[in-house]
This record gives sequence, C-alpha cells and structure tokens, in this order.
Amino acid sequence: MVRAFMLMHFKSYILEITVFVCGALVMIFEIIGSRLLSPYIGASTYVWTSLIGVILAALSFGYWLGGRWADRKPDIKILAVVIFLAGGMVSLTILLHDLILGLIAGLPVGLEIRSVLAAILLFAPASILLGVVTPYAVKLKMSSLADSGKTVGSLYALSTVGSIAGTFLAGFVLIPFLGSIKTLYLIGAALIALSLLLAPFSLKKINVAILVVLVFGIGANELKSFYLRAAYDFHDIDTEYSRLQIMTTTDQKTDRKMRVLAFDPDYVQSAIYLESDDLALEYSKYYHLIQHFKPDFQNTLMIGGAGYTYPRDYLKRYPKGTIDVVEIDPQMTAIAKKYFRLEENERMRIFHEDGRTFLNRAEPAQYDAVFMDAFGSLFSVPFQLTTVEAVRKIERVLKDDGLLIANIGGALAGDASGFLRAELKTYRRVFPRVLLFKVNPEAPDEKLQNFIIVGVKAGNVAPVESDDPKIVAFFSHLYENPPETAVEILTDDLAPVEYYNSFAPINYSK
Repeated sequence: MVRAFMLMHFKSYILEITVFVCGALVMIFEIIGSRLLSPYIGASTYVWTSLIGVILAALSFGYWLGGRWADRKPDIKILAVVIFLAGGMVSLTILLHDLILGLIAGLPVGLEIRSVLAAILLFAPASILLGVVTPYAVKLKMSSLADSGKTVGSLYALSTVGSIAGTFLAGFVLIPFLGSIKTLYLIGAALIALSLLLAPFSLKKINVAILVVLVFGIGANELKSFYLRAAYDFHDIDTEYSRLQIMTTTDQKTDRKMRVLAFDPDYVQSAIYLESDDLALEYSKYYHLIQHFKPDFQNTLMIGGAGYTYPRDYLKRYPKGTIDVVEIDPQMTAIAKKYFRLEENERMRIFHEDGRTFLNRAEPAQYDAVFMDAFGSLFSVPFQLTTVEAVRKIERVLKDDGLLIANIGGALAGDASGFLRAELKTYRRVFPRVLLFKVNPEAPDEKLQNFIIVGVKAGNVAPVESDDPKIVAFFSHLYENPPETAVEILTDDLAPVEYYNSFAPINYSK
C-alpha cells in the first residue's frame, strides 16, 4: 500500500522532477565543456564565451521548438523520446569528441572560430533537445488557462533551481572528484534513464543504436585511457582549477626520458628527467641569474608552482636560501609530490592562493627576488598578474636592490607579439632597468617561444657581464635594446591578454 502510494505520488510530480533534472544536467554539460575542450584549444575566455553563447542559442531554439511541438501533439511519450535523443547526442559527444576536437585544433583559423565550431558540433545538438523539455512539460502540466501563469512560473522556476543545483554539483563535486569525462558518462546515462522513467518504450533499432553508442563511447574512452596509461604512464586529472595531463616521454634534444605536465594544448608547463634532478626545461635555468644580480640573496618568492621543478632545484643549490611558493591549486601541489618528486622542506613555504591576492597582502621589502612562472591558457600569464598594478605590487615586496625574473611566452614580431610587447612596456613603467632574454636565440623573432624578463630595482647596479661561464651563456642570449612599441601598458581595467595570445596557437604550429 505504502509503495503504491509513493509510486502514485512520484508519478504526479514526474514533470516537475523532469524539468529540475534536465535543468541541472544542461548546466553540468556546459561547465564540463571547458574541460573537454581545454586539451585541444585551451580554456580561455574565448572558449567560455563560445560555450555559453552557443548553448544559450541552442536552448532558445529548443524553447521555440518545444512550444510548437507541444501545441501540435502534447504527449508524454514524445517528451520521453526527446530526452532519450538528448542522451543519444551526449553519447555521440562521448564517442566522437577526441576526433572532432583533434580536427578542429588543426584548422588554420582564429581561436574564436575554432571555439565556436567546437561548441556547435559537440554541445548544440543535445542543448537544443534539452531546451525542448520545459515548454513541452508546461503544456502537459497545464490543466486550464486559469492556472497557466502559475504552471509556467513553477516549472521554469524548477528548471532554474535545477540549473543552480547542477552548477554547484559540477563545480564542487563532480569535476574535482569524478572528473570531466566520467561526468559526461553520467549525463548521458541520466538522460536515458529519465526518459525511460517518463515512458518506457520498445527497443526499436534507433533506441538500441543509441544505447550501443553510449556503451561503445564509454568503452572506447576507457580503453584509450588504459592504453595511454600503460604505454606512456599517461594520467588525465581534473582539479578544481584545470584539467591536467601527465605523461612519460623522451626529450627530443637529449634523448632522455622525462615526465611532463601540461594543462594547455601544445605547451608543457613542467618536466623532470626520470634519472636525474637536472632542470629539464631551458627557461627555468634563467632563474639562476639571481646569482649574478643579487649574490647575497636569502629570501625569495615564486609565483606559480606547477611541478615545483625550480623550487626543488633552488633548495638543492642554495642551502642557505629560503623560498615561498604561491600555487593557486592545492591539487597541483599534491600532484607534484606524487609525480615530480616534491618533498616537504622547512626552507620552503607553500601558499595555496592566487598570486595577486598574495601580493596584495604581502609585507613590503621582504624578498630579494621574485620569480614569475604562472601560466594559464594560450601560453599566457593570468591577466591579473600582468598589469601595471600587479607589477607595482611585485616591486613593493622586493628589497631596495631586489629583482624580478619572469618567464613570458610570446614573440618579438608578427601577430603573436602583442602580449610580450605590452608586458615589456608595463614592466618598464615600474622598473628603471628591464632586460629581455631570448631563451631560443636561433629562432626568428616571429616565432613563439619563452622569453625571460628581468626587472631590476634602482638600488641594483650589477653589470651585464660576468666571469662565470654559465652566466656568460645567459648574457649571450640577451636581446639588445628591445624596441619601444605603440601598444598600451596593461592595467587592471584593460588587459587584453587572451586577445593578444589568441594568435599564439596558429603561430606555434608554423
């Protein structure tokens, strides 16, 4: 009796449950979209703009379709089919996302076009069908014109509440603990299960095909993950802040085995040699310029930890030195301990927060040097760390003869040069002496690569010459008299960092 009563109660609220669940799933689908796209085209503002715009457009079209279909033939079985097909579209995304994104990533077009195209192909079809749900449910629920306003308001409110719940569920639970790909599995399975709760229907060929696509898509992804883990020690990890990929590969220059970490397409953020503690990435060696410009250093700050390769090297080389490391992502630190040989050290303090907020509250004149190695999407520094206000904060925490050593990705000429030129001009606004080092001096100025900017405070008069062969080698890469440019300095109000760096992927692939 109780079971029958509960079943009847459940059925009487099935439409409310449907719009709530679909509202939640569409937001989860949108949020994991950036994680799905990030290994191929990054996770920049351009990607988020494309996802939000395309999904809103798809939902709007779905609302229009749902209203028309509901007026023509209001039938709960049709609503069940729509949700089932939405699950089918998600299943296709599971199955084909690597293929589609691989093709899009190779297109010789701007990031705006690639991100919009990816959003349309992978997220629009399911979003259109999910947009159909609420107006169709309204028609099914409406018993008379007298209560139409109440019905419409209630169901759209439930859909919105579902979207809110889905937003928090995706960000706080699913992505950090389940991962983006497995969350996609959950969305597809949930939609198919919901459709069957609404109206079980026979296993026709199309229905069986959709179920096969879902199962095959999940199986193919899991087999791919198993193969990559076995062959390349590959790990695909979602954290609160980014999607990381870790693998074992061979350094093309030295033919040495190395483990690398990347959270952006085409670029490696950290690397270690498996058989030694030598610095694997050339740019990181330039932080040792501190020996020349501030030989009596003791306290330093590094903004951007990632694999913690330089902090480890610093502690090993300078037994009297201390270093504070600011890394926004706590899971990045845990990953560095697990995969990059990071160990606790009393001479290293780790702060898990945004570099800019740390600088805002840091005590003045406490560091001999600040090392900048914070990167986001598109080979660029997070904008809040690039502006003249941020650079002034860095200058403030330095001692009178302190220095800044910053790793910057960019080019000196051509379409991809905007960010580097703007950043140089910004540093010159704050530091009286700014030096630019070209990590790969043989590369043409138009080629995207790592540059090292050294900003020296007024009290530091160290010459650009040395008897140390290693320092001499660094100075041989000094870019003499980098030109003043017409670009504006970067400010908190206007810092188009991602626009400047949107040209980078095309340039990098040339």
